Amino acid sequence: MLELFKLLGNKRLFILLIGLILFVAVMGFTLGPRAGLSWPEKFIKDTVGFVQSVFYKPARAVAGFFEDISNLRSLQEENKELKIMMAHYSREMPKINALQNQVESLQNDLKFTEAQKNSNKFDLAIVDVVSVNNDPANRTLVINRGSNDKIRKGLTVISDKGMVGIVSEVSNFTSTVKLLTSMDSRDITSPGIAATAVGKENTSFGIIEDYDQETGTFLMTKINQNDPLAKGDQIVTSGAGGAFPKNLPIGTVVSRQPGNGLTATATIKPAASFENWKSLFVVITWEVPK
Repeated sequence: MLELFKLLGNKRLFILLIGLILFVAVMGFTLGPRAGLSWPEKFIKDTVGFVQSVFYKPARAVAGFFEDISNLRSLQEENKELKIMMAHYSREMPKINALQNQVESLQNDLKFTEAQKNSNKFDLAIVDVVSVNNDPANRTLVINRGSNDKIRKGLTVISDKGMVGIVSEVSNFTSTVKLLTSMDSRDITSPGIAATAVGKENTSFGIIEDYDQETGTFLMTKINQNDPLAKGDQIVTSGAGGAFPKNLPIGTVVSRQPGNGLTATATIKPAASFENWKSLFVVITWEVPK
């Protein structure tokens, strides 16, 4: 008994002994089967969780702040790239629009050429206009196709609207086209165009041989008095004489006038506009063997 009191008198040894007893008790308690946590464990976990939450929220806020700054830098770089892309896009848009217009134009040209081929059985060579001579007395233009491309003198040149002119000179790589606006019956080198009206091919006939510079219209002559030609009729080539293929659009009848008693004349508004050309077609027919 005296030794026990002496032991209790030594505080350090007493505290160590109590701690060892508690440690053994806790070990035995935790190693055994349990339905749940003890209240000390719950208390410790809740305390640790609370402390972690106290420090985690400010740390997360600080980390989020620096992350936002990093994101702002990334956004600035992305904005710069987007601005550059928009600048390129704005610069390229006119080119894109021009290409789209060119595609649409070529699609329309393709439809036109297919329709002409199906009805007239000839080849059409699409050509670009190189230059235009606007001399009223001798309006001509130069195209970028020549004898190397099977272009020959006398071939007809048309637009997607109607007849434009006749190939008058040919070199290897270019050709000169004399426009129909230069037609003059007093010029022996100016050929007349045998023409008829759509839907009246068997009963209507005339010759296009003059162009009025002031009114911008053709004069159709040698129309029979009994000819049913009337205002509004669509005038096309008749193919008579073989100089020009059939059914090429020429224009529309504006008016009909009496002639010398035996024939009548008619004023024809051209189907083609004779200006602002970029591309045309050369009607390539089979050359008659000599």
